[in-house]
Amino acid sequence: MKNVNPTSDSIKTVLENTPKSTPIVMLNLLKFCQQADYGDSSSGRTGQQAYAEYSKGAIKCVKSAGGELVWAGAPTATLIGPQTEQWDHVLLVRYPSIEAFFAMVESDEYQAIVHHRTAAIDDSRLVPMVEG
Repeated sequence: MKNVNPTSDSIKTVLENTPKSTPIVMLNLLKFCQQADYGDSSSGRTGQQAYAEYSKGAIKCVKSAGGELVWAGAPTATLIGPQTEQWDHVLLVRYPSIEAFFAMVESDEYQAIVHHRTAAIDDSRLVPMVEG
């Protein structure tokens, strides 16, 4: 099963299990579509190109929420884990709190760009983490 966007159940679980008003780091594991899927064939963009378009606006939203990109890069291979689960891009993004993250994703500015992410991603993982 491919995972592109959160479900209401996953949001509920994250909110129940993540301490409030505590800094978090989001682990993003991304697998891009060969061709971005905007619901028609007119875009001509690859998944990676669509994600780059999303990233331009997303980093502004992250900064507006008090967050920062900690690290981004491409994995070379999987050392421990299913060999069928390969990722194209990995990011670590720090937010002041889970509340700041959800306020960001619900903002009008973020909602105006998230369609690029949805079109770009074939599969993903988004894992909120607390230090310690």
